[in-house]
Amino acid sequence: MMRSLWTAASGMIAQQSNVDTISHNLSNVNTTGYKSQRAEFKSLLYQNMQTRTTTANGENKPVPAQVGLGTRIASINSSYTQGAMQSTENDTDFAIDGDGFFAVRGDDGETYYTRNGCFFWAMGPTGTTLCNSDGYPVLDSNNNIIVVPNGVTSGNMRINGDGQIGYMTAAGAYVPMNQSIGLHQFTNPAGLEKLSGSLLAVTDASGAAMNEATTNGLKRSNVRQYYLEGSNVQVADEMVNLIIAQRAYELNSKAIQASDEMLQQANSLRR
Repeated sequence: MMRSLWTAASGMIAQQSNVDTISHNLSNVNTTGYKSQRAEFKSLLYQNMQTRTTTANGENKPVPAQVGLGTRIASINSSYTQGAMQSTENDTDFAIDGDGFFAVRGDDGETYYTRNGCFFWAMGPTGTTLCNSDGYPVLDSNNNIIVVPNGVTSGNMRINGDGQIGYMTAAGAYVPMNQSIGLHQFTNPAGLEKLSGSLLAVTDASGAAMNEATTNGLKRSNVRQYYLEGSNVQVADEMVNLIIAQRAYELNSKAIQASDEMLQQANSLRR
């Protein structure tokens, strides 16, 4: 059987995964805090045609004779570049200007991370709590739940550029709560495990979360109230990548057709 059949088939499978990734980017172009992904490829095994290649005079050539056996997806990387700031005039919308991540506590008690700062005030066991759209409470810099003090409405809550939380009194005075929204950074954010609901989980590849409030040497992120961070998907780039992937898929299918025609020619030989 001709190697080119399986080699071209691996190329078609890889390009299908590439199109899947591009489609996922385009479908999340309006998802708050979404980070675009890019498929990376690597070659498969190489078959040695000649382990020692020589000239007609028996002298060694500088290169061997090897035939590649196709390609496959090596990884799907996320680009954590800053998304555009979108004004919302909603007092529970927050955007991160920097490399930080918000922290939320899941139903299983584990801490998860997100760039999606579309939060809400919701009633919880301890009072009115700042939560994400799934009802997971947002954590402060000490990994505590953020709760509105008694007698204060959510509309009077204020958060400054350092994430410090306070509230305005009826007299117009600002009262700090000695609490700030928790922001965390990672050595390798691309290594975070992606979960549903724009959540991310820590892995060995990402490294442990580094609290910006307690870790020295980190460039602090800023929290922008009344803003959300849009996705960093560039539609024009994705459309170009889609065309390239489609053409690559087509070329690999042409290689399969050519291999099939060559086999047909070989089968039709007569003595």
